[in-house]
Amino acid sequence: MPPLPYAENALEPVISADTIALHYGKHHRAYFDNLAKLTPNTPFAGQSLEALIVATHGDPEHEAIFNNAGQAWNHNFYWQSLSPSKTHLSPELKAAIEHDFGSVDALNEKLAAISAAQFGSGWGWLVSDHGKLSVMKTSNADNPLTHGLVPLLTIDVWEHAYYLQYQNRRPEYLKKVIAQLINWDFASTNFARV
Repeated sequence: MPPLPYAENALEPVISADTIALHYGKHHRAYFDNLAKLTPNTPFAGQSLEALIVATHGDPEHEAIFNNAGQAWNHNFYWQSLSPSKTHLSPELKAAIEHDFGSVDALNEKLAAISAAQFGSGWGWLVSDHGKLSVMKTSNADNPLTHGLVPLLTIDVWEHAYYLQYQNRRPEYLKKVIAQLINWDFASTNFARV
């Protein structure tokens, strides 16, 4: 389990240190702990999270491995999708966003709407399909890797990501995270690999 890329209180006031302590320290940690119990002495031992996700997706016999690997990977990606300091879009990603969404503001609105519309637990994503950008939502541990897409950034919409502060106000959480915490440097780096 990689360390957080910032201090637990670095995302305040948008995301509290208490939320991060519970989210990272308990929920995220549990996915790694579960994988450590599920994979030894199996053909999956020693595989990367990405390999585990692809190998076990849609396989009922290995659903527990998929769920824990997916959640471990999604959370690793989520923490990197956020930044406590101002970040910047690369010219290439900015141009792609303007081409596919009209503007960065339009992307932000669509990402918030798609993420808010996720029924139950899941994720909102900005993804690339061979350079064409779109937003999508996934349920539970699913992610764009299982759909052949390249994730650029994600927002966690499981209740443990926001409930301590925002209770049932998921749209408020999303609006603040998207406006203030998105790590555009990370998204730009991911886009440059497409």
